[in-house]
Amino acid sequence: MLVDCHTHIWLADQQLTPEFIREAQLMRSDPVDMTTTPEQHWAAQAEVDKVVVLAFESTHLGIHVDNDFVAGYCRQHPEKLLGLAGVDPYWPDPVAEIERCKHGLGMKGLKMSPIYQGFHPMDERAVRIYAAAERLGMPILFHQGTTFPRRAPLKYAHPEQLEEVALAFPKLKFWIAHFGHPWYEETVCLIRKQPNVFTDLSALWYRPWQYYNILMCAQEYGVLHKVFFGTDFPVATVADTIDANRRINEQLEGTRLPRVDLDQIERIIARNPLEILEME
Repeated sequence: MLVDCHTHIWLADQQLTPEFIREAQLMRSDPVDMTTTPEQHWAAQAEVDKVVVLAFESTHLGIHVDNDFVAGYCRQHPEKLLGLAGVDPYWPDPVAEIERCKHGLGMKGLKMSPIYQGFHPMDERAVRIYAAAERLGMPILFHQGTTFPRRAPLKYAHPEQLEEVALAFPKLKFWIAHFGHPWYEETVCLIRKQPNVFTDLSALWYRPWQYYNILMCAQEYGVLHKVFFGTDFPVATVADTIDANRRINEQLEGTRLPRVDLDQIERIIARNPLEILEME
C-alpha cells in the first residue's frame, strides 16, 4: 500500500496571503508552484492508495484553509482521502471545533503548527487541544521544525519541546513533519524513546546531502521503522519523492561513506501509517 501522509489543498488567492506565497519561494532552488486546487490534488495523487489532506489554520499569519473546505473535498472520495482538521489555540473554543470535526465532518486527526501559529507547544491553550485529541483518539501532525515565513517564530519550532507533550499525554499519537529539520537528530532521539511519536520524510529529498545525513542518522539509531512516507504536495510530488529516496546513495559513488539501506526505504514507501495511528 502507498500512503501519502502529508498533502495540502488550498485556493491560494483566497486562503493564503501574498506574503506567504512570495516567501514560499525560499523553500527550494527551483520555483515552487503553490497552486493546489482539489482537482489538481486529485490528479497528482492518482497512483496513491490513501492520502492525508491537511487543513491549515493560522490566525497569526492570516492563513485560513478551513475544515469545511478540506472535509468537503474528502467526502467526494471517502475511499481514498482522509482529512486532518486545522485548529488554532488562539481560538476561543478550539475543543468545540475538534468535536465538530470529529463527529460532524468525519475528520481523522489534527494539524498543528507552533511555528506558524505562534504558540509554545505547552501553552495551556494548546494543552486543552491535546487532551481533547487524546480523548477522541485523533492523532496530530505537528509541523515542528523550521519554515520560510519571516514572521514565523523559531523559538517555538524545536522538536525537543514535543517531549513534554508526549510525557503529559502518553496515549496521544503524533508525528513530526519533515523530520523536524534542521533538528533531525533531536527528532530521531525523540521518536526512539517515545513509543507514540513518529516522523515523516516529506519535502526533504531536494536537499540531498542533508537528506542523506537525516536517513543515516535514523538508520544508525534504529528508527527507520517509525518513519512515514509523505510528499508535502504541492511542494513535491509522489514520483519525485519515491525516485529521490531510491537514488539516495548515488551521490556517494566513488566514496567509502556508509549507504542507506534501500530495503528499509522500500519498507517506508510501503508502510501504512493509518494503521499505526489508528486512523482507519
